[in-house]
Amino acid sequence: MSTVEKQLDTLKAEITEEVPSDISISDVTYEGPELVIYTRDPKRFARNGDLIRTLAGKLRKRITVRPDPDVLSRPADAEEQIRSVIPEEAGVTDLDFHADTGEVVIEAQKPGMVIGRHGSTLREITQRVGWTPEVVRTPPIESSTVSNVRNFLKQERDERRDILERVGRQIHRKQLSNEEWVRISTLGCCREVGRASFILSTPETRILVDCGDKPGSDDVPYLQVPEALGSGANSLDAVVLTHAHLDHSALVPLLFKYGYDGPIYCTEPTRDLMGLLTLDYLDVAAKEGRTPPYQSEMVREAIKHTIPLEYGDVTDIAPDVKLTFHNAGHILGSAVSHFHIGDGLYNVAFSGDIHYKDTRLFNGAVNEFPRVETLVLESTYGGRNDYQTDQEDSERKLVEVINRIYDEGGKVLIPAFAVGRSQEIMLVIEEAMRTGKIPEMPVHLDGMIWEATAIHTTYPEYLRDDLRDRIFHEDENPFLSPQFNHIDGGEEERQEIADGDQCIILSTSGMVTGGPIMSWLEHVGPDPKSTMVFVGYQAQGTLGRRIQNGWDEIPINGYGGRANTLQLKLDVETVDGFSGHADRNGLMNFVRTMNPRPEKVLCVHGDEGSVQDLSSALYHEFNMRTFAPKNLETFRFK
Repeated sequence: MSTVEKQLDTLKAEITEEVPSDISISDVTYEGPELVIYTRDPKRFARNGDLIRTLAGKLRKRITVRPDPDVLSRPADAEEQIRSVIPEEAGVTDLDFHADTGEVVIEAQKPGMVIGRHGSTLREITQRVGWTPEVVRTPPIESSTVSNVRNFLKQERDERRDILERVGRQIHRKQLSNEEWVRISTLGCCREVGRASFILSTPETRILVDCGDKPGSDDVPYLQVPEALGSGANSLDAVVLTHAHLDHSALVPLLFKYGYDGPIYCTEPTRDLMGLLTLDYLDVAAKEGRTPPYQSEMVREAIKHTIPLEYGDVTDIAPDVKLTFHNAGHILGSAVSHFHIGDGLYNVAFSGDIHYKDTRLFNGAVNEFPRVETLVLESTYGGRNDYQTDQEDSERKLVEVINRIYDEGGKVLIPAFAVGRSQEIMLVIEEAMRTGKIPEMPVHLDGMIWEATAIHTTYPEYLRDDLRDRIFHEDENPFLSPQFNHIDGGEEERQEIADGDQCIILSTSGMVTGGPIMSWLEHVGPDPKSTMVFVGYQAQGTLGRRIQNGWDEIPINGYGGRANTLQLKLDVETVDGFSGHADRNGLMNFVRTMNPRPEKVLCVHGDEGSVQDLSSALYHEFNMRTFAPKNLETFRFK
C-alpha cells in the first residue's frame, strides 16, 4: 500500500469518527488539492451545515462532499425538485447532471440567488435530492470562449478526473528530503518587459511561475536550462499563472508539447482568457506567415490541466508549498501569488503585474499577507520619472481629444489590449456619452475586444463592486450600451467605417505588433483629420513604440497578404493613466503599505533603467535588500 493510500485510510477513519453515526463514509480520495468524501447519506450530511467546515478545520484541507452514485434520485425527478427550491428570478438557464460524481451543474443568470445566504439554498437542494450542486453564471453577453471551455471540460470529465486524482497524489506524497532551502531562478523579464518566467524551487518541489512571450521580439524564456525543463518537463510539479496577458501566458501551452502533464493553477477568468489569447496568438502567427510554436491542441491540453482557485483560498500545491491568490488589480482574474513554503520556513510573493489604486474596472492590488520574506515585484513603470497622470485627468484629456477630433471630422483610432484596457476605455466612453461630455457616435470594437468583454461580464465578482452591481442589472450594464458595435464583417466593414462619419475605433493589438490594428492603419493612417491615441504601455522594439516616437513611415508586412510601406498622416497622441500597471508612486506605495513589509525585493519586468531605479529607491527609502536581477540568475534563501 502506498503512502498516499495509507494517508487516505487514516483520513477516512478520522472522518468516520467525527461525523454522526447515521452518516456513512464510503470512500475518501484526493482530486487535485481537494479531499473528496463520498457518502451514501448526502441529505443527512447537508442537514448539518457546519459539518464540512468543522472537518476542513480539523483536517486542514479543502473538502468536497459527494453522494455515492447508487443513492441518487433520477435526474428528471431531481430537476423538478431543484427548480421548485430556486427562486424564479435567479434565471436558471440549464441543469447538467453528472451521475459519476453525483454533481449537478446549475447555470443561472444570478448565481447568488441559487447559492442562498451562506449557502442555504445549496444545502436545501442536497437535502431534497441528494445531488451536489455546483453553480456557474450564464454570461450576460454570449461568450463563445466561456461556452467552448465549459463544453470542452464537460466532454473531458473522465480524463480530467484522472488528472486531478494523479495531481492529488503528487501533492500529498511523502516528503523525500530533509534539507530546507528556497531558490528563485530567473528565466525571463529581467531588465526587460515581456517573457515573464521564474522557477521557484525547494529540495522537494519545482514550480514554474508564468511563461510568456516578448512583444516585438522572438525571444522566449530560457526554458532549456537545468532549473526548468533541462531535466525533463515533468520535473515540474506545477505551473502558476499570475494572469492571461501573452507576455505571461503565451508559452504555457508549449510546455505540453515538451511533455509536461501536470497542473496549472490560476483563477477561473485567467483560464478562459488564456484560451482566448493563446488561440488568437496562433491565428495571428499563421496570418503573418510565421510558424506557430505549438498547435491549438496544446491550448486544449492546458485548459484541461488547469485547476482554478479563488482569491483568498489557501491551497496545497505540493507537499511543502501552499499557494494563495490575491487580487492584483491589473486585469480580470490577475493575481498576486503568495507561496508559503515548508512548515513556516519561508514566504515568497510574486506580484505579477499590479495596479495599486482602484480603477473603473477593479479594486486596487492586495498587499496584506500573513508573512512575506521576499517580494518579486514588477517594475514596468519603476523609473524615477515614470509618473502617470491622475486617472481623472487622463479621462478629461481623452474626452478633450475625442471632442477635438470629432469637431475636425476625423476618427479616433485607439490600439488597445483586448483584455483590461479596452474595457476601461469602454467604461470611460460610455459614461462620457451618457452624460453628454462627448457626442454620441459609433464605437467600433475590433479583434477580440467584444469576446474579452463578454468574459468580463461572466465573472463580475472579480470586478469593482459598483460595476459588478451594474452588470447584475441588464438595463444598467454599461457594456451593453447601443453605441458599441462588434466588428465581424472583416475588411469590407472596415472600409465602410473608414469611408463613413466620425467614430471611435478600439482595435487590437495594443502594441501594434499585428492583428486588425495593421488594417486600420492602412484605412485611417493616411487621413490627416484622424488621430491615433495610445492609452497603454508600448514596449521597446514594438511598432507602437516607434510610432509613438515619431515614425511616420512604417512597414506593413504580412497582414492580409500585403507587403509594403505606409505613410502615416494621422496625428498621434498619448494619454497616460490608463495603464493596468502601477506607476512609480504606486509601486513605492505598494511596498510602503505592505503588511508585513518584505525583507528582500527582486525588481523585475521593466526596462533596465526602470528596474535599477526602483531597486535603488526601495533600498534607500526602506532600508531593505533589493536586487535588479539579470536573466539566468538564481537566488537562494534560507
